[in-house]
Amino acid sequence: MNPTQITQRPALATIAFITTPLRRLASATLLAGLACTTTAHAASPLKVVACEPEWAALTKELAGNQVSVYAATHALQDPHAIQARPSLIAAVRNADLLVCTGAELEIGWLPVLMRQAGNAAVQAGKPGNFEAADYVTMLEVPSRLDRADGDVHAEGNPHIQTDPRNIARVAQALGQRLAEVDPANAAVYRQRLADFQSRWGQAMQRWTQAAAPLRGTPIVVQHKGFPYLEAWLGLKEVAALEPKPGVEPTSPHLSAVLQQLQTQPAKMIVRAAYQDGRASQWLAERSKLPVVVLPYTVGGSDRAQDLFSLFDETIDLLLKAR
Repeated sequence: MNPTQITQRPALATIAFITTPLRRLASATLLAGLACTTTAHAASPLKVVACEPEWAALTKELAGNQVSVYAATHALQDPHAIQARPSLIAAVRNADLLVCTGAELEIGWLPVLMRQAGNAAVQAGKPGNFEAADYVTMLEVPSRLDRADGDVHAEGNPHIQTDPRNIARVAQALGQRLAEVDPANAAVYRQRLADFQSRWGQAMQRWTQAAAPLRGTPIVVQHKGFPYLEAWLGLKEVAALEPKPGVEPTSPHLSAVLQQLQTQPAKMIVRAAYQDGRASQWLAERSKLPVVVLPYTVGGSDRAQDLFSLFDETIDLLLKAR
């Protein structure tokens, strides 16, 4: 036997002995890495873009940690007029679900945003596109469409979030849509929906009982953004500071409203937190009526930081001004 072969065999055996465990270790490491990647991917939250704060809050109530929610607007912005900024375009481009009011509330900015984002999954008619107004009874549906009448929406007044009964209806539909878009977590969405509806139903009973003294209270509104709140609480709108929806009030119109209050008295002037307060303050100083600044949506005041505190705050403010 060749002496060289004798000396080489142990070396080869040693290499084989060393490399086999190394291969096993590498394979195990690779498999563990793949498992972690797969687990991380499976656990990644559903990406939701909510056009308004109330729908961002409702989505979190119904989905918890199963979703990441990007709110396109905040409470101190006019939801009719938003700029399609790059960060918002990027959020919509990557979204699995878009949750908006609809009924043309976002008509001034959402179509442009959708085109620029180019996300087929959230286009109209797709499961990833959800419009809350589709699930409620719309008020103030116009009998005619004419831009001379101001900011009038063909499907009716889109400010549906001021009635908690509408929130309940939208919650039911949104919970089902979340389960459709993310079937792997459908059981979670069903459980959270049931829990929310139970807590919301109890809260509505409490709000309705507390607000009973408000029924029939005459009010002046700055913008016609409260028909659903008025219908729920039985408030009576006697005048609006805007001569037409979305049209800034003029001095002659404000003077006419002041004169009208001599024969049709009101108890308070109501405006949303995002609206300019100069017109309501002008009238308040001359009519001696209190101005009630309602949060209008989640984040509209220091207290109104979720849907429940939004309505707690709304009822308390109205009762104090009565």
